[in-house]
Amino acid sequence: MAERPYIVGNWKMNGTRAMLAQARAIDRAAQNMMKVEVALAPPFTLIHAVHREVEQIGVGAQDCHPGPDGANTGDVSAAMVADAGAKFVILGHSERRRDHGESNALVAQKAVAALQAGMRLILCVGETEETRDAGKAEAFVTRQLKASLPETLESPADSLTVAYEPVWAIGTGRTPTVEEIGAMHCAIRALLVDLYGAEQAAQVRILYGGSVNAENARDLLAADEVGGALVGGASLTAENFLGIVVAAADTVDS
Repeated sequence: MAERPYIVGNWKMNGTRAMLAQARAIDRAAQNMMKVEVALAPPFTLIHAVHREVEQIGVGAQDCHPGPDGANTGDVSAAMVADAGAKFVILGHSERRRDHGESNALVAQKAVAALQAGMRLILCVGETEETRDAGKAEAFVTRQLKASLPETLESPADSLTVAYEPVWAIGTGRTPTVEEIGAMHCAIRALLVDLYGAEQAAQVRILYGGSVNAENARDLLAADEVGGALVGGASLTAENFLGIVVAAADTVDS
């Protein structure tokens, strides 16, 4: 593992100010589990509020627009989410790619905007069930990642996290085997080495996402090259999310 495990909660389109209590509880617990880096990506409406409420955990955004400003009704720029308190941004999530038609090229443009705004990237990649069944998963994911990265990334060790989320496992309760996850993470690591060299690539954490919960987290986090988890539904309550954080801490102790 490149660094301490990185556990990121993606609240997706969930959360009102009532959920700030969950963020506070997660933050308090994280202060006692320093072996794990913990972060939350709330909806745009809560970024500033969560940023003000927490002390230990990181706060990020779930997306950003590639442009700096302008007549883009309903969109939010990278500079705007950074100003609200976001330190990182999740880009290329399969739900954005599927529901909003986001291409690899658009994800790369957003990545450039996020970096210019001083934020870190969590860049998501993953294959469909059909691609997996056709035996093309690793080739597809590595090609998708390469096409979604900015052309120039001066310090990937300081600015990039990759999240592998098989599309067919997100919110379904299904997960790949530990061996399949390890093989994909190793393929991603090999691509990063090709692109950035062994020293920089070794410090880029590769997260697993897709129906991660407290019950399966220990096994998933033990897979080859898994540096943490991007957690969806299980991050909406402190009780469920902290079970995953504890599992991550146990992998450091073991």
